[in-house]
Amino acid sequence: MFFVSEVKTTGPSTFNTPLQRMVYSLLDEKGVKFERVDNDPAITMENCIMIDQRLNMKTVKTLFLCNRQKTSFYLVVTTADKPFVTRDFSAALGIPRVSFAPVELLNSMLGTAVGAATIFGLLLDSNNHIQLVIDNDILAEEWYGCTDGTTTSYLKLPAAWVMDELIPLTGHTPKFVKL
Repeated sequence: MFFVSEVKTTGPSTFNTPLQRMVYSLLDEKGVKFERVDNDPAITMENCIMIDQRLNMKTVKTLFLCNRQKTSFYLVVTTADKPFVTRDFSAALGIPRVSFAPVELLNSMLGTAVGAATIFGLLLDSNNHIQLVIDNDILAEEWYGCTDGTTTSYLKLPAAWVMDELIPLTGHTPKFVKL
């Protein structure tokens, strides 16, 4: 059975990654109220079903993609239930086909492991090498559910704060598309 803790409103007592520490420091500094759970490693969207139920929200699907030359990078945020089709994504942006970025780039550019990609990783992209792409369907949600940079802790945040404050704080300008 997949473990999901009771809901918590404080950060963890110890941090597993520098990004995770950065996430909770930022939330504290900005006075952002959040809920979170600790859980068994969640790698697939199927693992997130119990997390969503516990936090009463919908986790977003966050994908890290690149072109074949590994010179263009995309952090894509879409709904968990939507299948991702690279052909449709490429057509929506008017770019050549993309694929998942290699694991080593996920770690070096976003500070996460496989399954833990999060919009918070953009805090590490100070040179704006990564294009943020957000599915329009995300904008309809009141809550933004995502990892804290690990596969073992998920956050429920006000979606308006993520869109209106966090994204501008990262220095990225999102492209909104219909996926």
